[in-house]
Amino acid sequence: MKNQSSKKFLTVVLCALCCALAVCGLLNVPQAHAYRATTTAKGAVLMEAGSRRVLFSHNPDAKMPMASCTKIMTALVAIESGELDKTVEVRPEACGVEGSSVYLRPKEKLTLKELLYGLMLQSGNDCAVAIAYELAGGVENFADMMNSRAKELGANNTNFVTPNGLHDDNHYTTAYDLGLIACQALSNDTFREIVSTKSVKISNEGFDYQRVITNKNKLLGRLDGADGVKTGYTKKAGRCFVGSATRNGMSLVCVVLNCAPMFEESAELIEYGFENYALKRILPKNKMLGLKTDGKSNLVYTCAEGFSYPLRKDGSEDNKISVLTDTENGKLEIKFDNELIFSSTIGIININD
Repeated sequence: MKNQSSKKFLTVVLCALCCALAVCGLLNVPQAHAYRATTTAKGAVLMEAGSRRVLFSHNPDAKMPMASCTKIMTALVAIESGELDKTVEVRPEACGVEGSSVYLRPKEKLTLKELLYGLMLQSGNDCAVAIAYELAGGVENFADMMNSRAKELGANNTNFVTPNGLHDDNHYTTAYDLGLIACQALSNDTFREIVSTKSVKISNEGFDYQRVITNKNKLLGRLDGADGVKTGYTKKAGRCFVGSATRNGMSLVCVVLNCAPMFEESAELIEYGFENYALKRILPKNKMLGLKTDGKSNLVYTCAEGFSYPLRKDGSEDNKISVLTDTENGKLEIKFDNELIFSSTIGIININD
């Protein structure tokens, strides 16, 4: 009798423990979940990186500060300089910069790539200034380079004053613009390698140990496919985050500006994107578009390029895609909801050759 009571008690305790673990999310049991497209951020955007299509937005064009998310552009400009293995001697101006830091010392030497790890993983404000002085001779000139690149990307409601995002009333972006910048940065393999790294060791000249740099992005290793990109915080900007993840060939970029639960809401929006959208092949590579016979030869019209586009998984957007071929003038256009999203040239192959 006593044995049966003990077994019953043990069963009740185990059931209660399992329930508690399930509530806490510690049991890895797949459960149906409808992810929501909602946010408490002051500005937000969810984009598919390849097409730049916006899958969700909230105040996407509102100008606001972005804190250290600024460093995405700093890194992009630096990487595009093409001198990542170049040795940089740290200028005094880069030392003792307020806020997050890797604690650079005057005249110590690191490579530009090491500075980029310090910039993007540990959010080193000093690394940003060191990069600005190395590539442009100072912060103001480097900001000009950042602004020029932003305009090239169509980020027309963005203005950079500093390379690190420390507050300035004239330093701002929008969720949409920052999404464009992040999408471009993620198309660079070196940038993607850096921002997807959880931890790395870099030089610490004069000491017998290296600096250990740890990524502040809490989605890495926790969200399936997470591969970037940058956190940010100042009192005036609030908590800002640009996150990215890739699954089944589709990369999503999420921007939340002034959002206290930035990791949780970014993860929810990214999951919403993957749950509801997929890259669909609209045009296979080398697709035959037509055949022309003139009695002497047989000509095949083809398009060498392929094209995919993010569409809702339920098929509700499939009829919004139209493919227009003009073989006479050698042009092909693809439109979504009557908006041009892709164009290419049509080639001709003589199959008698």
